[in-house]
Amino acid sequence: MHLIIVNKLYSSWSMRPWLVMKANEIPFEETVIPMRQPDTKERIKAYSPTGLVPVLIDGEAVVWESVAIISHLADRFPDKPIWPTASMATRAHAKAISFEMHSGFRALRQACPMNLGKRFETPELTDELRADLTRLESLWRQTRDRFGKTGAYLFGAFSAADAMFAPVVTRLDTYQLPVSEDTRAYMRTILADPSFAEWKRQALAEPWLIPEYEVGHTIVENFLTPAGKASS
Repeated sequence: MHLIIVNKLYSSWSMRPWLVMKANEIPFEETVIPMRQPDTKERIKAYSPTGLVPVLIDGEAVVWESVAIISHLADRFPDKPIWPTASMATRAHAKAISFEMHSGFRALRQACPMNLGKRFETPELTDELRADLTRLESLWRQTRDRFGKTGAYLFGAFSAADAMFAPVVTRLDTYQLPVSEDTRAYMRTILADPSFAEWKRQALAEPWLIPEYEVGHTIVENFLTPAGKASS
């Protein structure tokens, strides 16, 4: 299996299937193609029919889109708990909230692009951003109350739903957005997750920085050295 992704510092969609594969101990080769380089588009096009990432090459199967990749992995490895295993209703809920993440929360995504290398001042809380935060907290709280009593993740144990929301957790942390204590407890779970910690270590070691991702935001903490390497 070969997973093609872009910069781990910035790419939320790349992170999602990567976390699923790592958490479920699915062996794979990865290729990281840095964004905004002269050959970026050409290199991605060599793997992806859409010219976008992530894309998974699994023998003759070529799968693009994060949710499609996760779905393929669940079909390919039915013995792995990629989706919650408790019941059909549990899996249905996990898929519903994951698909909602895939298509929603646009104000949050646009106001707070993923950036694991810095922490910024809280941006203006527009009505649209507040609405996204309210929905996000409600979704997590209701899911945890109904399905997550057996552990610290959304459905107790780590699942694809947690992978789908992990980049959102980083945004809440990076931009210091105001959330309740139960939301912060879930954030701490994701930020301490071993697979996420491995991703972040690798992200902070990347040499490719994109200053445009920081335009309009005030840095309050920098986790990178001037050369782009993780600070000690």
